[in-house]
Amino acid sequence: MAVVTTVRPVTFSAQLRELTAPTWDAAVGHRFVDEIWRGEIDGDVLANYLVQDNQFVDAFLALMGAAVATADHAEARVVHARQLGIVAGPENDFFARALDTLDVPLADRTHPELREPTVGFIALMDSARTSADYPSCLAVLLVAEWLYLDWATRADTEPPDEPLQQEWIQLHSGPAFTAWVDFLRDEFDRVSGGLDTGHRQRVQELFVRAVDLELAFFDAAYA
Repeated sequence: MAVVTTVRPVTFSAQLRELTAPTWDAAVGHRFVDEIWRGEIDGDVLANYLVQDNQFVDAFLALMGAAVATADHAEARVVHARQLGIVAGPENDFFARALDTLDVPLADRTHPELREPTVGFIALMDSARTSADYPSCLAVLLVAEWLYLDWATRADTEPPDEPLQQEWIQLHSGPAFTAWVDFLRDEFDRVSGGLDTGHRQRVQELFVRAVDLELAFFDAAYA
């Protein structure tokens, strides 16, 4: 009796993950990630990183709002809206507490000198948002969340005891965050399936650019 083997199609998200593997893996295995998992990251480095990351919040919320507005199904809009509330709530609150703990001056919280990757990422998020194009919004959101889930998930490894570093890992891992990333991947693959060649290429460029910026952002924490 012949054995029938089902070959599953490779999804667009999987293709782009493979395409960006060298940069993606360099980010996930970055010195910053190793040090935060050990709870040993220097306070100045962590402050540099969080000050810059805090500047993304407004643009990221706006991008999430654009995903709510451009999603083509009501069920998807609900998922995006719920996650938007989490970013505006617990994650935003984390920044305030962390910057207090690290004694970051008010001026550095509100009007810091922006590093090049920060400027680039804000511009990328704004570009995706103003496109009013759901696949473009998903491409940038997916990288931002999936890459963080990847580095914040280490099998058989306990998060550090240091509270801030532990919480930053926990905000980007666990069943709820994994389900959110799975949803983004499923949505991205669903809506990208019917794109024409030019549209698909533009979405791919956004994805690749986002991965490049993630690695550059980790590097900039030590600059």
